[in-house]
Amino acid sequence: MSPDNANRTALTARAVAAAVSVASAYGVKVEAPQVLNNAYSVRVYLHPAPIVARVSTVTAVLRSPIESWLAREISVAKFLASQVAPVIAPSDHLPAIPHQHDGLFMTFWHYVQPISDSLPDPKIIGRMLAELHALLHDYPDDLPLLAPPLNDIPRGLERLKQAGNILTTSDLTLLQETYDRLLPQLTTDQLQPLHGDANALNLIPTAEGWLWNDFEDTCRGHVAWDLINLDDAGKSAYPNAPDSTVLEPYIKMRQLHAIVWVYALLSEFPDWAVHAKVMLNNLRDAQAPSQRIEPIPRN
Repeated sequence: MSPDNANRTALTARAVAAAVSVASAYGVKVEAPQVLNNAYSVRVYLHPAPIVARVSTVTAVLRSPIESWLAREISVAKFLASQVAPVIAPSDHLPAIPHQHDGLFMTFWHYVQPISDSLPDPKIIGRMLAELHALLHDYPDDLPLLAPPLNDIPRGLERLKQAGNILTTSDLTLLQETYDRLLPQLTTDQLQPLHGDANALNLIPTAEGWLWNDFEDTCRGHVAWDLINLDDAGKSAYPNAPDSTVLEPYIKMRQLHAIVWVYALLSEFPDWAVHAKVMLNNLRDAQAPSQRIEPIPRN
């Protein structure tokens, strides 16, 4: 086993142990914890209890303090559940707050058995997203503006600059200038609460129907940020979807977000190096001299 894989294995084991420890302290009996997902966070089914623990591991590197992100996620999910929205709700077996153990923060959610591995039809996503946005209009608390890109990109670039051996100076300049160019193109009109990461993988097929999941990226912004993950069929099912002129800078910002995120966390996910290189090459090609847009002048 490589040192990187050994570190990931140790972190996963630590996350499972932390989740079991917190749950046990509240009287939850856990006999056979099962890791459901292990990427930027670790999701653990606390079998036989009907609870899934979501333990923040790698995500916390760029999102500090991570507990504020988790608290927002719980707040939004609780609000939507109170509106009888199709969402996976926080568990009622433990306090619905971010918990901490062994330096790791985590939240606890109802376990709902998926009935298949299929993804929803794009038109279903479009309709469900419109319904979700309508409910979120009434969310009463403050949310940060476009938290995923506006937090993760600057923090990711700073981490890359400090590392000094992951990207060249010219690549870092390209990423920074792309961010500076795109930022003023994002509309400041018609802002509302968003899911933040509204993609097909965050809809879970259950006996109750499709349920929205994973509101860690919840934020305030134009609906375009949530719509960029949909194909044409999905957008057609969303009433009054913004046109391509509005969507385009959000699509580009999402691509930039992915590049910076993957490179900034490459030491934790070295296997993604090839994927990250492809994305960066595509950005370079898009910014070829014949197409390049001059960066915003700096004082």
